[in-house]
Amino acid sequence: MIFHSNTLTAVMNSLSSTQHGLTAEEAQQRLIQFGANQLPEAPTRPALLRFAAQFNNVLIYVLLASGGISLLMQHVIDATVIFGVVLINAIIGFVQEGKAEAALRAIHNMVRTECKVWRDHRVETLDSEMLVPGDVILLQSGDRVPADLRLFQVKDLRCDESALTGESQPVTKSNGELAEATPLAERSNMAYTGTLVTYGTALGLVVNTGVRTELGNIGTLVQQAEVPKTPLTRRLEQFARQLTYIIIALSGAMVLFGIFARQYDLFAMFQAAVGIAVAAVPEGLPAVVTITLAVGVQKMARLHALVRKLPSVEVLGSVSVICSDKTGTLTRNEMTATRLVLADCSLSVSGEGYGDVGNILDAAQNSLRADDEQRLSLIARTSLLCNTATVIRKDGQWQLSGDPTEGALVSLALKAGLTEERAAQEWPRNDMLPFESERRYMATLHHNHQGEHEILIKGGPDRLLPFCSHQLGCNGVEPLDADHWNQSIEELASVGLRVMALAYKPSPPVEELTYDMVEQDLILVAVVGITDPPRAEAIDAIRQCQQAGIRVKMITGDNPHTAAAIARVLGLRTNRVLTGADLDKTDLDTLPQQVQACDVFARTSPEHKLRIVEALQQQQHVVAMTGDGVNDAPALRAADIGIAMGRKGTDAAKDASDIVLTDDNFATIVAAVRQGRTVYDNILKAILFILPTSLAEASVISVAILLGLMLPITPAQILWINMITAITLALALSFEPSEPLSMNRPPRPIKQGLITGFVLRRLLFVGALGTLIVFGLFYLALEQGASIEKARTVAVNTLVFFEIFYLFNCRTQTPLWQNPRPFGGIAVWIAVVTVVALQMLFNYLPGFRDLFQAKSLSLQEWLWVLAGSGSVLMLVELEKWLTLYRQKRTETQTSRAGQN
Repeated sequence: MIFHSNTLTAVMNSLSSTQHGLTAEEAQQRLIQFGANQLPEAPTRPALLRFAAQFNNVLIYVLLASGGISLLMQHVIDATVIFGVVLINAIIGFVQEGKAEAALRAIHNMVRTECKVWRDHRVETLDSEMLVPGDVILLQSGDRVPADLRLFQVKDLRCDESALTGESQPVTKSNGELAEATPLAERSNMAYTGTLVTYGTALGLVVNTGVRTELGNIGTLVQQAEVPKTPLTRRLEQFARQLTYIIIALSGAMVLFGIFARQYDLFAMFQAAVGIAVAAVPEGLPAVVTITLAVGVQKMARLHALVRKLPSVEVLGSVSVICSDKTGTLTRNEMTATRLVLADCSLSVSGEGYGDVGNILDAAQNSLRADDEQRLSLIARTSLLCNTATVIRKDGQWQLSGDPTEGALVSLALKAGLTEERAAQEWPRNDMLPFESERRYMATLHHNHQGEHEILIKGGPDRLLPFCSHQLGCNGVEPLDADHWNQSIEELASVGLRVMALAYKPSPPVEELTYDMVEQDLILVAVVGITDPPRAEAIDAIRQCQQAGIRVKMITGDNPHTAAAIARVLGLRTNRVLTGADLDKTDLDTLPQQVQACDVFARTSPEHKLRIVEALQQQQHVVAMTGDGVNDAPALRAADIGIAMGRKGTDAAKDASDIVLTDDNFATIVAAVRQGRTVYDNILKAILFILPTSLAEASVISVAILLGLMLPITPAQILWINMITAITLALALSFEPSEPLSMNRPPRPIKQGLITGFVLRRLLFVGALGTLIVFGLFYLALEQGASIEKARTVAVNTLVFFEIFYLFNCRTQTPLWQNPRPFGGIAVWIAVVTVVALQMLFNYLPGFRDLFQAKSLSLQEWLWVLAGSGSVLMLVELEKWLTLYRQKRTETQTSRAGQN
């Protein structure tokens, strides 16, 4: 049965229940049939399997194989380094993924509560897990709804459903049946699990429990949502496969060539092949990538963004679309009065959120106070006294207790300079008519110490206007100008403001207030425009995102008019607004195109948010989803990166996310995106450093075999170079700051691999240059009469200092002379000094010299080493300058062609 569209009698009959609920025996039978009112715990993998999964990577296989071969060849130090890198990488991944399955448990924890239930014709207090379909429960202000309910005997009930639907304002409830197609956010005769009662009372018939509730459906979506691989993970896997094929092919080709073309014996060729493989495998890359990500995590923590999953740092740099929840993310989730319309003028209200920060301003921007103006005094008094909410300052923060719209009116009075204590003292309350959904207004009766009595009223303007015969003008009471007020109400509503009317009426000295007294001869004082204001920083953040080529899409449970009005202020395109109903009617083939073309989505459910994310991913977008409610959890989990709000976000949203913003500031995302791009740039710099130097090391052996030449460097010496440079030098690149124009370029294409044309050109150029320089200085030393051992010592030092000089090339993608810090920071120099110190041990410490067959070099030979290896610094800088020159010339020609 569709419970919201049938009569209460039909619903009760379908559940075999009455308005007095069930007997204890019936409830026990149904508990066995339906199970406990709880959500299932998220399935977890055993820790051992999660740890073993960290080794399921092609590059890790290559490293393990290389370590094993090195161990067989008795190169214990190199094998230890390789195995250590693999183990550290696995441990970090294991720890970071430890909380990956916590979303369902968080939802479960927020549901469990106690509730008042009719059993055996009396009210009992039970744990919500004991509820079954057919139970009748009592709801009152402050309760968390424990199951999905069909409401009846509703008395002024309002529920905060923002965590479930995204609706920013409490929903007024009723008990009549609705149309079957009514969206979730508009089902006023239903109350849903996990939402909060903010006002009033009601009885509710339990219609669904556990996994069958709307919240349970969200839990199922979270469980079913597939966690996508990050772009970095995909690129590293692609790179590992490519590298594996190259290494196997190169090593195999060298073995075959050496045996058949050079007649070397099989064992010698096997040793050479292992040397090539060990030299070519960038064993330091996983560690450098992990450390670079960890450095990014630390920097983002200082920017108020806590990273729960390590690869998420880099994903932010790849994001092409940010899907953002509106309430609490792009807006403050604090209702604020922004406009006051009086009989003869319009006033603006500054300041956002609850509290007294702000002013009431006239057209000339003069600040007005309640004590200075009769009408403003009456507006402030009505806002404070005809109200049940309170706004108090606690621990330096303004906190609301009660309905958010009433909180906005209290704050309006505080900005006018009137306090609740003063108003209550000067005009004590005698009686009150509370807000009722049928009447849609609230009225209070007051008297002052001079014996005057008055009635204060607030409510929906369409409801109060027919009761008004006069208005309060600047010269006093005057006949009502209905056209003026209707036009003003339409203007406020057209820009997405919720409108409240304030009225009053002098009263004779009575002690009891009646509806007949209120519903005639009222004097209209003002109408107030109220909104959940956009965050000021979010407007600038969206502009920066658009400048960086990132589309921002707003997804909300609010109505389309409010959503469009907020979106216009934020700077989003509002030429089209799609609702959840529109998405339901769109076929699957055209849905991705429709979603991509629209920036504002209203009246959406959790399923709609999930469909939007998946549709954008089908369009090859890297999608970030931000949110703070339970309703956001499935989409947060399914997105390439989920970003939850830390202060006002629910536990379910946080545990389904990859990153949590501790300041709930959308602008923090922009800083995080910049940091994400920096992380990727630094990983790319590490690759640009590691691969060419690894190629140079492998090429020294390969070229010698191909040409039948003497090896300039022995396999043991290659392993030494790997050991002291593989991680040490590349690690310094993890600490490089952002590139100057990192936020002025579009996001990287989703299919772009790590080995781009640019990387391949640099790889071949630097690899060939290093090989040529090493061979040149090796044979130069031999021609000068040096021994083979000394010539090889020259070659080893040349290759080490070649990598040191090349490190400075890799620090930036632009020429060094255009960089404000051309020679790097402290991290670069720590790495350089460390490598130089270790290399001096190689050259001069007796034990090392004997182990690696090294000889001391003369001053002249050191000059050869520094001059030869230093040439890479100048040649690569020249290559960068030529590349930029060609790019600018191409852009200029393209621009001219476009103008013509």
